[in-house]
Amino acid sequence: MKKKYKTKFPVARIKKIMQLDEDVGKVAQATPVLISKALELFMQSLIDQACQETRQRNAKRLSAAHLKKTIETVEQFDFLKDVVANIPDPIEPSGGGGVEEESESSKPTRSTRRSKTSASKAIKDQEMEL
Repeated sequence: MKKKYKTKFPVARIKKIMQLDEDVGKVAQATPVLISKALELFMQSLIDQACQETRQRNAKRLSAAHLKKTIETVEQFDFLKDVVANIPDPIEPSGGGGVEEESESSKPTRSTRRSKTSASKAIKDQEMEL
């Protein structure tokens, strides 16, 4: 009788990806399950750190810029620096008393939504190039 493991990532797909490598022969049944669990824990750690960055900036949504800042500042994620190198830097809050920029917490207008969508598509395109 097979045991079912609750995993967040598809075990069968992980096994297929592993077997795409010519050096990998047979894969034990538990291996993709362990990889799935490790991936889940890694992603949870990355997202938790990025959420802290998002809260520090008083933003409502976690963005690619927040993930980039997290990867650049947390030593544990140093190996991902090359992956996020092409993502635009997060906008630093201005410390001067000049003209205030629109905060992320304000309600976006219709045109702002389009530009954010365009920006996210550009970021995804950059990631696909890597």
